[in-house]
This record gives sequence, structure tokens and C-alpha cells, in this order.
Amino acid sequence: MTAITVFKTKDQLYSGFSCIGHAGFREAGNDIVCASISILVINTINSIERFTDQKIMVQEDEKEGRIELRIEGTPSNDTVLLLDAMVLGLTEIQKNYSKFCKVDFKEV
Repeated sequence: MTAITVFKTKDQLYSGFSCIGHAGFREAGNDIVCASISILVINTINSIERFTDQKIMVQEDEKEGRIELRIEGTPSNDTVLLLDAMVLGLTEIQKNYSKFCKVDFKEV
């Protein structure tokens, strides 16, 4: 299962997210759930880096299947929009593949 934790402040501002694990829907190379999650997460990180001035820190461990993004400072409107789009996509995946994808929110 892939577990995604979205971090928000007490004021409900994004502070980052963590994505860990392999979905396990099918074998590697044929796992549409894992591929869908990866595309959403990586495209969001790339889009924040390319299209915003937001300062972020990204850590990843491919072997563990973990990627984490932390936002430095207050998220810009563009960053919020990109993260909202990612969360929308991930929660839709969770609705259809709940055994393989779980999205949680955590106050930090």
C-alpha cells in the first residue's frame, strides 16, 4: 500500500506531504495504481519547482518507495493550487483503490 500524509498547519496551510510504499496492485512495471500516484506526486513537485518561487525541500528514497516535500515559509497561491490538484487526484485514486492507496491529513 502507498500511504500519503498531507501536512497542514493549525491554520490549514500546507506545510508538505510524505508518500511512502509501493501500491502492490500488480507486479512492478504493470502497477497502474503505483504509476498514477507517482505521476501525480512527481509532477506536483516538478510543477512547484518550475512554475512557482516557492522554497521547498525534497527527500527521496527509491528503494523504500518514499518521497517527501516540505514547504519553507507560507505556501504561495500557486503552490496551494498545485497541491490541491494533487490531493484531488490522490483522493480519487483512494476512492477506487482503497486497498492500495491511503491519503491522510496531519496537523503539524
